[in-house]
Amino acid sequence: MKMNLQSVNFNADQKLIDFTQKKLDKLENYFDKIIHADVFFKVQNTSAKENKITEILISVPGGDLIVKKTCSKFEACVDECVNSLQRQLIKRKEKMSAHV
Repeated sequence: MKMNLQSVNFNADQKLIDFTQKKLDKLENYFDKIIHADVFFKVQNTSAKENKITEILISVPGGDLIVKKTCSKFEACVDECVNSLQRQLIKRKEKMSAHV
């Protein structure tokens, strides 16, 4: 799957990029018509520990799916986002197969 990654207020290292790509590739097991994914990593300038925001937009036929999570680490955010997207993709696939 093609992934566009943007990091705001910092530079993402290769380990984070590889981790994200690996997690997103697993989504194709649940829905094989994924066109591409846009991933946005942002760091908020706050004193709170949970200042890292991950937003993932996935383009699929019939509309886009967007998930936004805030955590203390980007890896945890990616995990939460992928789990949420997995549930959404399964629902989308069930709806599509019900119409066929």
